[in-house]
Amino acid sequence: MALIYHLAKRSEWEEAGAAGPYSAGSLAEEGFIHCSQDEEQMLAVANRLFAGMEDVLVLDVDTDRLTAPLKHEPSRSGEIYPHIYGPINVDAVLGVRPLVVDAEGRFSKLSG
Repeated sequence: MALIYHLAKRSEWEEAGAAGPYSAGSLAEEGFIHCSQDEEQMLAVANRLFAGMEDVLVLDVDTDRLTAPLKHEPSRSGEIYPHIYGPINVDAVLGVRPLVVDAEGRFSKLSG
């Protein structure tokens, strides 16, 4: 089992419901769902793109359970990120956790 992480707005995740599948806005806009390969990469993305937001969740995605294709591709900076080319089937999501905000208002770790 290999885990990757996807940052989701609580409302988007709840909209998918238990039956799913979950589809982020980037799937329609860019053709894939952005993910991070580890917690360090995910926290950097969260602080860069979701700073100040309170309804951000982290989806723990089991890559072995995904039904959509997964590719590891470079970003504009050259850093490698996992991209899911289709919706995320909810049975591939092993956990849903909020991010912990530190005293400076930055996301510092996953809860739990």
